[in-house]
Amino acid sequence: MTKGNSGNRFSTEVRARAKRLALENEADYRTRSECFRSISKKIGCSPETLRDWVNKQAVETGDREGLTQSECAQMKELQREIRELRQANDILRKASAFFAAADLDRLWKR
Repeated sequence: MTKGNSGNRFSTEVRARAKRLALENEADYRTRSECFRSISKKIGCSPETLRDWVNKQAVETGDREGLTQSECAQMKELQREIRELRQANDILRKASAFFAAADLDRLWKR
């Protein structure tokens, strides 16, 4: 079994099987919550965890609105880049003010 993420308790195969079971057997239950409770007991996770897995899969397949994993990764990368550029601009602004003040000091001392 391969792990999806080192921080995750369940393997990728277990997650896929749980999602498949939930989606295939949803019609056999009165409510979706009842389906998640029943299947999550068999898998060994909480119903909320199974619901999250199913909802994330729906986003990935386009059945539900939201950001896909690749879009989230791209968003984080762009936010990091923006933060770095703002820091660089702040440093350049301070350096410019420092050298402008030093230039004025030099002119006054003449």
